[in-house]
Amino acid sequence: MKLLHIDSSPLNGASVSRKLTAAIVDAWRKADPTIDVVHCDLAAAAPDHLTGDLLEVVKLGKRDGLTERQKQELELTDALVDEFLAADTVVIGAPMYNFSVPTQLKAWIDRIAQAGRTFRYTEKGPVGLAGGKKVVIASSRGGRYAGTAVENALDHQEAYLRAVLGFLGVTDVTIVRAEGTAMGPEAQAKAFETAQEHIESLFVPAAAA
Repeated sequence: MKLLHIDSSPLNGASVSRKLTAAIVDAWRKADPTIDVVHCDLAAAAPDHLTGDLLEVVKLGKRDGLTERQKQELELTDALVDEFLAADTVVIGAPMYNFSVPTQLKAWIDRIAQAGRTFRYTEKGPVGLAGGKKVVIASSRGGRYAGTAVENALDHQEAYLRAVLGFLGVTDVTIVRAEGTAMGPEAQAKAFETAQEHIESLFVPAAAA
């Protein structure tokens, strides 16, 4: 099985989402030592955001008369899409930044959302082409939002990721969440404890088998 491990936080060792993705991947390795893991660190090497120049090749399908930069960006985009499609499982580290996802993660999503490869348009609307894979989102939040009255208004992080993955045909999505991590040491410890329990529960059937 191929697992694509994605980190997007620029905080490195201080990142909660990175600790979560590492714990998830470690648990997966223990459950299946044969797993092939590819690590994509978007904070270390984020794709450029889409400009008018890049939109021509990344989204509008221009293939002739490309500049050298456009050729390089097309190669990068194709490589990122290939990597995503080849994965059986994807673990995405997604901290909440200003109620949404990090800009690096958004840039990656803009590259892999490719008409004709990860989705296609039909007379009845768009159809996802990237189904059949499992995605685990490692969600970290400084405050608490899940189950609160403000969640629907302020959550453009988990809800956005579910929406875009569903658009690509990915419906098997699990969220491992650590929230309230900025609300003091006790709250942070509790958030990690809850998240770790959730991670362990994901692999109980595999361990029992």
